[in-house]
Amino acid sequence: MKNLKWVFGLLVLSFWACDPPEEPAPQPQSNVVREAIFSTMKEWYFWNMELPANVNTGAYTSNEEFLDAIIFKPLDRFSYLTTQEAFQNAFVGRNAGHGFGFGFDAEERLYLTFVFEEAPAGKDGWQRGWEIIEINGKPLSDYKSGNIYDFQLGPPDPGITNTFTFRLPDGSVTTRTNTKAEYQSNSVLHQQVFELQDKKVGYWVYQSFKATPDVTPIQSREVENSMKYFMEQGISELIVDLRYNGGGSVDVAEQINNYLINPGNSDRLMYTNKLNNAKSNFNTSEIFKKLGTLNLNRIIFITSRGTASASELVINALDPYMDLVLIGDNTFGKPVGSFPLARFNQVLQENDVELVPITFAIANSQGKAEYFDGFPADFSVSDSPQFQWGDTRDLRLAAALQYIQEGTVSSRLRQEFYRPTWEMIDAFKGLQQEFPAF
Repeated sequence: MKNLKWVFGLLVLSFWACDPPEEPAPQPQSNVVREAIFSTMKEWYFWNMELPANVNTGAYTSNEEFLDAIIFKPLDRFSYLTTQEAFQNAFVGRNAGHGFGFGFDAEERLYLTFVFEEAPAGKDGWQRGWEIIEINGKPLSDYKSGNIYDFQLGPPDPGITNTFTFRLPDGSVTTRTNTKAEYQSNSVLHQQVFELQDKKVGYWVYQSFKATPDVTPIQSREVENSMKYFMEQGISELIVDLRYNGGGSVDVAEQINNYLINPGNSDRLMYTNKLNNAKSNFNTSEIFKKLGTLNLNRIIFITSRGTASASELVINALDPYMDLVLIGDNTFGKPVGSFPLARFNQVLQENDVELVPITFAIANSQGKAEYFDGFPADFSVSDSPQFQWGDTRDLRLAAALQYIQEGTVSSRLRQEFYRPTWEMIDAFKGLQQEFPAF
């Protein structure tokens, strides 16, 4: 999430000794680490007043179990632990795995919803719209317990191999064995311009808010290139597809908002973030600073329950200034954010335990900050992952285009709305829930 703009001094000590003392081996799963987690939470956690007064760190078998026991439920579904490297890598798109997402249609058939270009799946030619019919030689029903699926694909570590059987759009069947590897993921899954009567309509599928590595200030070159494309095409309407976007970098969300805001609202309040009472001196406000030449009065967002965090920040911050229409399903509901805290605690740093609890709440210029139930869709329309990006048979895209042409969405597109009981975002927790992919 957004970095706090603080400067830390580095004290360098010299020791007069022939042999430096040996560093103790890291012991991340220890009472000392759990005590460091608790003390850091008491200082920075947004709901710090809801923490227990005292805890027995020895009563827990893992850091994760301990954190889950002390967070403020049910509002906090988001705080997590990871490693420092994993956190940094995720926010710049350095991944490991097969590199795909999945989604169900109304008949509960499972499809690839997106494939990262440079991931092992992308290099093997996998495409959105392929139906998954078997995993490791077993039908999908073997992986279902109640409403929950566990496909047992293993952790996101290079070298793990799984075999998938697909039914392709032409009806043929193919089996592919794929090995997980490290890769650089792309955030922009598709961009296109439709010409509707006298309008040019941009269509932008954005999967996660990831910054370009080693770029200062923090921003996304992918975002910049997409916005240049739409500006060059002279669009007057824009459909932003966030249906599989679990969030990511607040800096990149700000960058996107600065492209999307209309010129007349530049220099106005984008959002404020509020920390706990002990840290209120770090509360900040962000102002719109218009980028580019897009002059949009309305944006159509395609959303789902997989639309979370920074995606919801974009919607909430733009809402007071523009006509927004949400098509698809209600969003996830995460009006709060985090930044990593290991840098504030030497024990966590030395043991490579990155603590990422909720540290602030976000409000738009009208003070709207309580959307834990998500933003409701204006028009509920089923997902149709069997169709490729840009295919107008995709129900949600068809509904968005229809709204631009007719000012409404027909009952035909809305009457058979289907909400899956289990979605990809449910398959993950913590850092992987913000950047969901297998």
